[in-house]
Amino acid sequence: MTTGRDDWRTDEVEDLFAAILRLESRAEAESFFRDLCTLGELRDMAQRWAVVRLLDGGMHYAEISRRTGASTATITRIASWLNHGEGGYRLMLERTRVTAEATAPEKAR
Repeated sequence: MTTGRDDWRTDEVEDLFAAILRLESRAEAESFFRDLCTLGELRDMAQRWAVVRLLDGGMHYAEISRRTGASTATITRIASWLNHGEGGYRLMLERTRVTAEATAPEKAR
């Protein structure tokens, strides 16, 4: 039996992650997550990801709250996971940066 930080890692959670990793396209991801989640859950996850990106950009909590509608308590919790969590937010921030840089047109010389 796991305790502490790993008590969320159940067989069902592992099966869910395995299913997510089998998605092959954005369209498949959209269909799967729309069937899996309520609209509220999708909006909450999208809001959290927006908060992460704004925190990473150095924006003040009050401005993030104004822009996203997230409470400062939620922003504080997200900031804690961003800085002291499992590293998932940082990993995805880096990957989205690399992808954006790779697909950006070259600057005019």
